Amino acid sequence: MDLAELIGIVQKERSSHKPVQIRCCIAAGCLSANSQAVKQRLEETVIAENLAETVEVRGVGCMRLCCQGPLVQVERLGTGEDSSQSTQYTSENFYILYQKVTADDASSIITALNGGETTVQQGDLTHPFFTSQMSIVLENSGKIDPESIQSYIAAEGYQALYHVLREMTPNEVVDAISRSGLRGRGGAGYPTGIKWATVAKAKAEQKFIICNADEGDPGAFMDRSVLESDPHRVLEGMAIAAYAVGANQGYIYIRAEYPVAINRLQTAIRQAQRFGILGSQIFDSRFDFKIDLRIGAGAYVCGEETALMASIEGKRGTPHPRPPYPAESGLWGYPTLINNVETYANVSPIIRKGADWFANIGTPKSKGTKVFALAGKIRNTGLIEVPMGTSLRQIVEVMGGGVAEGGVVKAVQTGGPSGGCIPASAFDSPVDYESLTQLGSIMGSGGMIVMDESTNMVDVARFFMEFCMDESCGKCIPCRVGTVQLYKLLTKISEGKASLTDLELLEELCDMVKHTSLCGLGQSAPNPVFSTLRYFRDEYLELISQ
Repeated sequence: MDLAELIGIVQKERSSHKPVQIRCCIAAGCLSANSQAVKQRLEETVIAENLAETVEVRGVGCMRLCCQGPLVQVERLGTGEDSSQSTQYTSENFYILYQKVTADDASSIITALNGGETTVQQGDLTHPFFTSQMSIVLENSGKIDPESIQSYIAAEGYQALYHVLREMTPNEVVDAISRSGLRGRGGAGYPTGIKWATVAKAKAEQKFIICNADEGDPGAFMDRSVLESDPHRVLEGMAIAAYAVGANQGYIYIRAEYPVAINRLQTAIRQAQRFGILGSQIFDSRFDFKIDLRIGAGAYVCGEETALMASIEGKRGTPHPRPPYPAESGLWGYPTLINNVETYANVSPIIRKGADWFANIGTPKSKGTKVFALAGKIRNTGLIEVPMGTSLRQIVEVMGGGVAEGGVVKAVQTGGPSGGCIPASAFDSPVDYESLTQLGSIMGSGGMIVMDESTNMVDVARFFMEFCMDESCGKCIPCRVGTVQLYKLLTKISEGKASLTDLELLEELCDMVKHTSLCGLGQSAPNPVFSTLRYFRDEYLELISQ
């Protein structure tokens, strides 16, 4: 495929767009609420009303406001006067968002297209939940058909890969990623450019690329949504990374609990191969690159990179000490680049719009945007993408709408089991890597669980410790035994049977587990305990037997 063919696909796809598009969310969350039936009924109603020439029903990915699903968005393209409603539209498109749609609502939505009244609940697209977002990773989510490569190409997809292969050297690609300031979105925030440069400099006959899609944090669904909504974006980011570091084989490691994401990735890989965008001599260049899926059984520890590689190799998914790091000796002993879904999803926009454009977003040390999954006791549960440096208050209270029915936010837990609980008094802090670390938490992959005043923070710490205890691979004693003892101590405290001596032992044991465990699971397991002791120590003392 050459540039002319790419442009031809874009022109053909865009010319096929009908004046009215009805987009139905068919991401996992809405599918579980029967959105597929909604889409089918909408298609049937459009045909029955003889509107097929002007109205297109399209299945799309996540529309973000998950708590109001199934979601349906109607877009009228900006083409002037709409004769059905005698309404003059500007050059900008006109949108309506329908919430909690059922199959029986289809006829009412179609009636509204013809100027009639609808009883279906409409969402407020002027709410800060939508207007405060800045979409880079999610720019196509809820807009394109995730099962159509033509739809992705029409949204500037694979143009960055074409540009890289035809006009840039591998070193120039690495330099662009370095100058952008992109940091790994998997949790640690390691500079992506440095990691790429290390793998690129490694001398070996074989190199590998891995996409870590083993998203296991409770309440986190960012990576899943990206893969379900825009899978080609991740494939393109991986291909660009492979060219930059000199790899020709990639793997996407994804947990089996994500069947929709798996199916769409498989479809996207087949389409890319058919179009010559994956495989041999991509875009008539000398670059060859292949991607395979590896489906994990759902072990949380396999989110750790060395355990993940062991699982891909067909071994038990347990970590091993570092160094050597994967960039030097990774998969089957060869240099390996590992990034997570969101990191790869940022690559194409950086190449298309420039490293300086990306570097001007966010904070001096945390560039770009971050995708977060809002969950817990919050009014607007869903997916958001905001510039780094946005305050917790803006995210939780303004965009998230705070606690429903007039409740008061008590804390937010960031970073999953590896993170910490941040009190409402610290909500004016910016969300970036350094600020969250100072607060005793971490960015993590992007989960945010909101808690109200009814939440007992000792129970929260015990919940996450139980999770880490169950998910420990058992390879090292501090994690295998330490998490069990920590869970028992937290249970003893929550039941009102502990003494101050037990509280002291809890803190000592947390310190030991943190500093002696083999991998990140054990090293970070005490974080929820540390943070709740730091900010909510009075709740522990209230339960201590005097």
